[in-house]
Amino acid sequence: NLNCIYCEVGATTQLTCERKEYIPTTAIIAEITEFCADPERLNRVDVVTVTASGEPTLHSGLGRIITCLKTMTGKPVAVLTNGTTLMREDVVAELSLADVVIPSLDTARPASFRKLNRPATCLDLQEIIEGLVHFSKVFTKELWLEILFAQGINDSDEEVQALVAVIRRMTLSRVQLNTVARPPLESFALPVGEQRLKEIADLISSGPDAPRVDILTSGSSATDKVNPVDSGRFPGGATNREETLEKIIEMLKRRPCTAADIDRTCQMGGPEKVEQFLEPLVRSGQLKKQSHGDKLYYQ
Repeated sequence: NLNCIYCEVGATTQLTCERKEYIPTTAIIAEITEFCADPERLNRVDVVTVTASGEPTLHSGLGRIITCLKTMTGKPVAVLTNGTTLMREDVVAELSLADVVIPSLDTARPASFRKLNRPATCLDLQEIIEGLVHFSKVFTKELWLEILFAQGINDSDEEVQALVAVIRRMTLSRVQLNTVARPPLESFALPVGEQRLKEIADLISSGPDAPRVDILTSGSSATDKVNPVDSGRFPGGATNREETLEKIIEMLKRRPCTAADIDRTCQMGGPEKVEQFLEPLVRSGQLKKQSHGDKLYYQ
């Protein structure tokens, strides 16, 4: 239901507010069951993070999926959401099953919302904000708000003060600040400098009841902060080229990655080994390389 200019996985081709079973819940549960059948792999899991190529709370089977994950893995479950559905009672009830919920709110001003997040016409920013505030009062576990800043769009003092006014109304465990750290959908989505992020963090964290504020490291995401230990979906120690390649391609479907990112997951002996392994795929056009900032990303 959003088509954010900074999205790292491509454009949203269908903007909708309809909540339905986009992928059969039984198929997702079958994959979870298969994953959990390997005790060694499951043992490497620290936290299970629920996300999607789209907005996960629009899937009507979310509650069943969270329940299945908690039952079968025995691990805490975190859900990443763009925060646009928290005015819905069914979504609130299902998210209450999670241990950590991380909604996003990049701006509290309608013009910036339209420019930065490019919402479906069925969305209203004030309704979204009221849903976030309400959810923060009824959710009894960890609630982290993530804000992504893009240069010249939502990083002015006026923008930050509008966000601070909303944050003051919410009950939050922490606020996480991020910027455009990977190749974005639109070239005009530019990162905000580290010094400005620190200034914004100071503004948000001022006051007696202000939440903790974290600045996410370059290239990281809320998922990385929730789940510092690899989830096990792409465990290291692949025994053959085909297995390794399959893991890398699945990883790149989710977001662009550097050679160092891939090596941390697949344990290939260093970024240089990753580059050597992937170079034939780049030459053949199966993968692309793109520079962003001072880093080179595969996608």
